[in-house]
Amino acid sequence: MPATYSTHDLPAGPRLAHAHLPESECSALSIYIPVGSRDETGNIPTGLAHFSEHMAFKGTKTRSAKELTLAIESGGGQANACTSEDHTVYEAQGEAELMPVLIEVLADMVWHSTFPENEIDLERDVIGEEITMIRESPSDHINDLLASALWPSHPLGQSISGSLESIEKIDRSRLKNFAKQHHFRKDLVIATAGPMSAEEILETLLPLLPKKFKKPPLRLGYTPSPTREIIESRPTDQLQLALAWHTPGRHADERHALRLLSLILGESSSSRLFTELREERGLCYQIGSETSLFHETGALHIIAGLDPDSREESLETIFKETEDLAANGPRPGELERAKRLAIAQSKLAFESTAAHAAWAGEGLLFHNHIPSPQEARENLLQVTDEQIQSIAKQIFSQIPATAEIRA
Repeated sequence: MPATYSTHDLPAGPRLAHAHLPESECSALSIYIPVGSRDETGNIPTGLAHFSEHMAFKGTKTRSAKELTLAIESGGGQANACTSEDHTVYEAQGEAELMPVLIEVLADMVWHSTFPENEIDLERDVIGEEITMIRESPSDHINDLLASALWPSHPLGQSISGSLESIEKIDRSRLKNFAKQHHFRKDLVIATAGPMSAEEILETLLPLLPKKFKKPPLRLGYTPSPTREIIESRPTDQLQLALAWHTPGRHADERHALRLLSLILGESSSSRLFTELREERGLCYQIGSETSLFHETGALHIIAGLDPDSREESLETIFKETEDLAANGPRPGELERAKRLAIAQSKLAFESTAAHAAWAGEGLLFHNHIPSPQEARENLLQVTDEQIQSIAKQIFSQIPATAEIRA
């Protein structure tokens, strides 16, 4: 689904990233706010960004929580939101003609939430159940443990949802102040995709924008620190094992090689770890790798669910593969297969209108421009065996952070 991308400066600071899809029957909208759990420093309780995201759906000056939902779903659309370490996104999608409604309702949610007192207490209970659900699922909780081991003494190591103790400290005053500070930032990005032109989008959007936006606050940077080992014991028949290494961030030239390294290592059924640990040795049902990149740093993760008796052999096998990549680079055919997989995944993703909005919004938010998908694919195609070996040597020479949940 080919798109024409454009960027537009909005009054008082924010920007619009638009993907024009003339033949699309659907529209998608996202509002990106550059704040997340890594910004919860000092006396800010962990989980505040996530709590605020939940509360945006709970009522505005003109709509109740139910009316916000019905305004979109009565037209066949849907809305959602997500908080990460470094940004929060509010998103909605539906049929093409629903775009004006999507814009109007999300603008109302983001800029006119009232944080009703009774809804705060109810949502605190809901978020508490979410935290408990994650805590009681070892395959989910291992991610929080690994983050804490990888980013000790830094907000990147905090749980995005916070803790049962921290969310008790969140009241209406904190929520209102948080929204006032971050929902009116000059650096936020609005992303749209669909058959409407940018001019038509702006005609609907501009009257709904707040009159004033503020300079964003400074963000705490990251200084490398030693990683940790965290072991949590609980009654379980399966060992959850996770390793992570620090990597360069999302702006580094090595990011393209890093993407392909992860594919070679553990992101597919033909990857080294899946083939060796699952298919050849039967040590686990599932094992995989992934990367997470931020402004100035990042990480490569390996996470597996294992029979506890296979721990030592599994670790030995994992380190054998990482050391081999650092010492020898990819084996014949590995890099070309990874490139084909990455490009195919990219093409499949762009069959969705919402994916175009995400691509445009994240490109403008994180890189200050919207790269074409073809440009991104060309960058992957240019990666060499030597570059894969170089980034592997850089990463795997470190002592990894480790986290385990075991009996």
